[in-house]
Amino acid sequence: MTTVDRAVLDNPVWAALLHGQKAFGDVRGQAARFLPEVSPFAAVGDASGWADLAELTGPDGSVLVPAAPDGPVAGWERLGGGRGVQLTGEDVAGAPDPEAVVLTAADVPEMLDLVARTQPGPFGPRTRELGVYLGIRRAGALVAMAGERLRPPGWTEISAVCTDPAYRGQGLARRLVAAVAAGIRDRGELPFLHAAGTNADAIRLYLAMGFRHRRDLNFHAYRPSAR
Repeated sequence: MTTVDRAVLDNPVWAALLHGQKAFGDVRGQAARFLPEVSPFAAVGDASGWADLAELTGPDGSVLVPAAPDGPVAGWERLGGGRGVQLTGEDVAGAPDPEAVVLTAADVPEMLDLVARTQPGPFGPRTRELGVYLGIRRAGALVAMAGERLRPPGWTEISAVCTDPAYRGQGLARRLVAAVAAGIRDRGELPFLHAAGTNADAIRLYLAMGFRHRRDLNFHAYRPSAR
């Protein structure tokens, strides 16, 4: 079994932006954030990083911070958010899928449309650049997809798992998650993922596939308070 550091998953956005995904974001002191067109996610290395993050975000910007504290953060206004779960796939080998195709820049309009209709989580015009995204088409139309987002050392997050409502119940999401996981394992990494705490169906699917619940966490959207 591949041996990796599980501690990086305590702050996966921070670990990803300090290592393999530096090109997709900005780092200042103890704060890091993805470019807005890539992802709204940001992180702080420690409590002192909130001031650094305010500088990166600017007075008119906002960020989404996984594992942010429940209480108020000095100098910031909380816009919303919710509870989520983090699951790891040490026992998930995955399997390639003959119907899955690699999605390219030409597919981004369809990807954005599918995300808008299914709401799997944040997905921007450049999110696809973070990793491999796979899709399944029917009659030429993109009806399901899943791909790679955060890449802290040794791990890759499976994200944007979504299926057109007209094609649900056919196992497409399960097949695509398995196919993405297989690609991650082929690189010698381990898959992990996040899901909204209210998405019981998705959590049930992932647990049935062999993912393990690692922890509950918060996802809070913030913007710097008016000064």
